[in-house]
Amino acid sequence: MPQKPSRKYKYRFPWRSGNQFELLVDGPQFFSVMLNDIQQARHYILLEMYLVSPGEVCQRFFNALLDAANRDIKVYVLLDAFGSRSLDQESKNKLSHENIHLVFYNPFQPYKHKLRLFRDHRKLLVIDGNSAYVGGAGFIDQFDSRHEPRLNWRENMVKIKGENVLQWQALFKDNWQRWSDIPVTLIETECDLYSQKGRVSMTSGPDFLEIKRSFINHVNNAQHRLWMSTAYFAPSRKLRRALRRAALRGIDVRLLIPGPITDHPMARYIAQHYYSRMLLDGIRIFEYQPRFMHAKLVLCDNWTSIGSCNIDRWNLRWNLDANQEIDDTAFTDSVIAMFENDFGQSTEITLEKWRRRSLLNKIKIIFWAYMIRFADTLLTRFKIIRHWKDIRKQDKRK
Repeated sequence: MPQKPSRKYKYRFPWRSGNQFELLVDGPQFFSVMLNDIQQARHYILLEMYLVSPGEVCQRFFNALLDAANRDIKVYVLLDAFGSRSLDQESKNKLSHENIHLVFYNPFQPYKHKLRLFRDHRKLLVIDGNSAYVGGAGFIDQFDSRHEPRLNWRENMVKIKGENVLQWQALFKDNWQRWSDIPVTLIETECDLYSQKGRVSMTSGPDFLEIKRSFINHVNNAQHRLWMSTAYFAPSRKLRRALRRAALRGIDVRLLIPGPITDHPMARYIAQHYYSRMLLDGIRIFEYQPRFMHAKLVLCDNWTSIGSCNIDRWNLRWNLDANQEIDDTAFTDSVIAMFENDFGQSTEITLEKWRRRSLLNKIKIIFWAYMIRFADTLLTRFKIIRHWKDIRKQDKRK
C-alpha cells in the first residue's frame, strides 16, 4: 500500500487547470520553436538562463532578442554570473539596446566568497504572458551543434500555454527585483484556457524546497510507475530511502542517467556509488549510450515534473531551480514514449553485470565517494556555505 505523507506542506503556487503542455525533445526541435515565438512577440520577453556561452546557439538567440528590441519589444534578461562567465564583451554588446535590460545573478565579489556556490540554475523563457518554455537546456552549442549533430546533448523542454504561464512570470519577476532596480513592465493579457492541469514548484531558498518535498510525496504514494532521468545522480539519504521503499513494495522504479559520455566523469562515479544498494532493492538502472543524457524529468504514475533540477543534494542545497509539474494523461503518454525510446538506447546495469565490474572502476568509485564526503565535511565545518538568507543581503540594495 502507498504511504501517505506525514505532513502537508504549503506550496507557493497552487495547481491550476486551463493549461496546455507540449513536450519538446532535443535542441533542434525546441530551439527552433522558441526562436519562432520570440519572432512573434508583441509586448515583452522574459529570459532567465544559467548556461550561456558564445557560439552559434547563443548568437541565434541574442540576434533574435535584438530584433525584438528593434520592434519596440521590452526584453528582460537575467543570466547567472557563473553560468555565463565565458560571455565575451562582443556577445554582451549585442544586448546593448534601450529596450533590453541585462542583469547578472550573484556576480563575483572576492570579499563575499562564501556566496559563490549559490547559483540561478533555472532555464526559463516567457513571451507576452501567453507562452513559456521550461527545461534543462542552456544557450550553448552542445544542445544543437550543426557540426556534430550526433553529439548533441540529450535534453527536453516543455512549452506551456495557459494559467501556469502567469506563475512562471511571477517567479521571474520576484527574482529579477532582487537583483535590479529596473521595474519589469508587463502588459496584462488574458490566457487562453485549455484542459491540462499543472503548477510550478521550486528550490532553493529559505523555505523553497518544494521540488524535493513534492517528489518524495509522490514517490511515497506511487502505485505503478516511477521513472526518472537526471544528468547528475547524488540523492540525499531521504530520497534514497523513499526510492528503495517504492521498489520494495513492487513499484516499477527506473533510473536513466548518463553512460560513458558525460561532461563530468567524476559525476558518473559518484552516481555509481549508489548502484549496489539500489540494485539489491530492485531499482532498475539504465545508462544512456549515444550522447550525454542531460535531461531532468520525473514520471510518477500520471504525474510529471520537468525543469532544471537534477536529483542531487548539491542541486537542492545551492541552486535556484524551478520545475513544471503536470498531471495529465495525454502528456504522460508522450513522456512514456520518450522514456521507452531512451531506454532502448541504453545499457541496463543488472546486479550480476555490476558485480563483474573492473577493479579500476571500483577504485574510482571509492575515491570519489570519499572525496565528496570530505568536501561536504570541509564546507560545513569551516562554514564556507552560508544560509540562503545571506545571499538576499546581496540583492539590489547592495
